[in-house]
Amino acid sequence: MLEHILIQSLFKTEYRKIVSVLCRGFGLKYIEIAEDLTNDTFLLATETWTQKGVPENPTAWLYTVAKNKTKDYLKHNKVFSEKIENQLGYHLNNFEEFEPDLSPKNIQDSQLLMIFAVCSPTIPEEAQIGLALRILCGFGIEEIAEAFLSNKEAINKRLFRAKEILKNECLDLKINSPLEIEKRLNAVLTTIYLVFNEGYYSSTSNKGLRKEFCLEAMRLCYFLIDNPSTNLPKVNALMALMCFQASRLNARLDVFGKNILYEDQNRDLWDEELIAKANYFLIESAKGQELSKYHLEASIAYWHSKKTESKDKWEKILQNYNQLLQIEYSPVTALNRTYALSRANGKDIALLEAKKINLKGNHLYHSLLGHLLEERNPKMAIEEYQRAIELSKNQHDKYLLSKKIAKLTIIL
Repeated sequence: MLEHILIQSLFKTEYRKIVSVLCRGFGLKYIEIAEDLTNDTFLLATETWTQKGVPENPTAWLYTVAKNKTKDYLKHNKVFSEKIENQLGYHLNNFEEFEPDLSPKNIQDSQLLMIFAVCSPTIPEEAQIGLALRILCGFGIEEIAEAFLSNKEAINKRLFRAKEILKNECLDLKINSPLEIEKRLNAVLTTIYLVFNEGYYSSTSNKGLRKEFCLEAMRLCYFLIDNPSTNLPKVNALMALMCFQASRLNARLDVFGKNILYEDQNRDLWDEELIAKANYFLIESAKGQELSKYHLEASIAYWHSKKTESKDKWEKILQNYNQLLQIEYSPVTALNRTYALSRANGKDIALLEAKKINLKGNHLYHSLLGHLLEERNPKMAIEEYQRAIELSKNQHDKYLLSKKIAKLTIIL
């Protein structure tokens, strides 16, 4: 049992490293071979450690086995090895002498390159998140399926299609200039934030899994911060945003895994250490001229981290939403801005603004209308909440909306 837990833990931390190194050596065209060799390594670990016990240095054991399996594969697959020879740029007289470079520096470099390769804007959003969770974060297929409320077969098909896109693009794992980094960085940051949101707003009731997704997204972002070529203001802004959001994770769910609204959260459960880290990264993000959407969202999250309520707090949030809409308009941002307007200037003026948005068919829109109508017209508010329930696909949202209806029904 202990061996199984250890292997699961090592899979999370070492799978991505080995796959990244092998892909750097083989090329993305052979990503599935890299995955197969890595999976075989962990399979052998499961069989061997269960029978003979855990070795003194489990990570070193995995690296040695991965190297040996790679050498054996090259030795027994002449067609493939000849292709690798061309990519490596020299002739391998003795395949037994070839082994993947699993030194700390090459692992670090290979992972960075893999992040930029996997986060391709040409891959559909859901497939991109799944691929990032699998390749960059080391999550198992069953865990990914649970997160997406799907099954293993569907997830495998989704990942297969995503990898086919990668292979057909013929991308090489090279980033040669700051200009090339900047060109690809927005797609990388988008994927990282999507992974974070998959945990933060997930429909799964598995609290541990939801938190893991958030922490993995933060790890990927810190990986960029830790590298001088990608330690840029907007990367720090995204990290600040995620730290602020993650600081409230323990207060967002009740003991049954149901969502708790912001205004109902126990603020003593907010993580002060994470808030302090968020403040640090927010300051770091100011070291530049660019004002990205992540800067503004991080600023909004900063004000949300203030435990005391005040008109000034919501006016600052409203100002940030005004700027955010100018940089990148989205209906959801407009709805969030309208909620902030209601807290700063009252529900009547916010209701007028909400009607201008007119997002009929969106459960968040009808939910907001219900909130704004609660005092003015409880009956209409109930109707809006019921409409929101009909449109929502998220069971946690349906639960919260039902609670609101029940409370208003008592008043009527």
